Amino acid sequence: MADLELADRRLLNALQGSIDLVERPFAQIADELGVSEDDVLARARALRESGVLRHLSPIFDVFRLGYRSALVAVSVPPGRLDAAAAVISACPAVSHNYAREHRFNLWFVMAAPRERDFEAEVARLAEAAGATRHIVLPAKKLFKIAVEYDMVERTTDAKPRAARPKGPRRPLTAGEKAIIRVCQEDLPLVSRPWAEEARLLGMEEAVLIEKLRALRDEGILRRFAAVLRHHEAGFSANGMACWRVPEDRIEEVGQRLAADSRVSHCYWRPTFEDWPYPLFSMIHCESHEQVRAIVEELSRAVGVADYEILWSAKEFKKERVRYFMDGDAPAPAAQGATRPG
Repeated sequence: MADLELADRRLLNALQGSIDLVERPFAQIADELGVSEDDVLARARALRESGVLRHLSPIFDVFRLGYRSALVAVSVPPGRLDAAAAVISACPAVSHNYAREHRFNLWFVMAAPRERDFEAEVARLAEAAGATRHIVLPAKKLFKIAVEYDMVERTTDAKPRAARPKGPRRPLTAGEKAIIRVCQEDLPLVSRPWAEEARLLGMEEAVLIEKLRALRDEGILRRFAAVLRHHEAGFSANGMACWRVPEDRIEEVGQRLAADSRVSHCYWRPTFEDWPYPLFSMIHCESHEQVRAIVEELSRAVGVADYEILWSAKEFKKERVRYFMDGDAPAPAAQGATRPG
């Protein structure tokens, strides 16, 4: 963990909140912290350089953009884990790819335009990686996604956010897609970050900010916020607690898990004969012992004793999904690859 000053920790807390769509958002943050804009920008640049600040960028509603996304669990022979992970990570449609301590030892997130055959592309990618088994786990219901690391108190603070009203899903215009292509990259750490992006788009800064606000108000753009590298931030234990819950209790238990501020993500996903756990909850702490203690407490609270904790063993890839890019190419098929015996 980086040896961070209190001022750095307070800034990281502020950046993980929603950054306002104004001409000088960092000046606004500086006012809230009682420091200068120059100090905020200098510290943010240093935090980005050190690796603690992974990126500062928009978070979009995948569904509203016309994409489909799912978590995929893959089983590969342990001796081929790194090679399989390299094949999966090379796919532009894959944003996250982790090794986890389980018979399903690779877990990745993939997103693709909805008009494509998602399951067929996942199957091709799994075959190319030499997988012996894979399951596709799209979210049937999202109970919560709100991870924030309290860098001052050294805890996770994942309180549910108030949802903005959403308009009906609609096709995006060419102009909106162009805005997303440019603005989805890391926000420049300068006084007026949207001015350069507006120049690239050939529009006035105020016009771009207004268009981003419209996307936000419609629910297409959720927010601009920082994402930290949890290991560098000091939260090295990443436990995915998966719960075996009867169908008639999934809604109730999911809501109760999501209400706990120590749970950052909570999803309802499909089950399979060899994967009987419909509820997923993510917990980040400084140690495995802390994660286990929280899961045991949650188990008692919700009355569910059948669960597994899948530990993150290695991060192979964690990037933002980039939308409306030339990289929206289908997942590769296996070329001369053979399944391991």
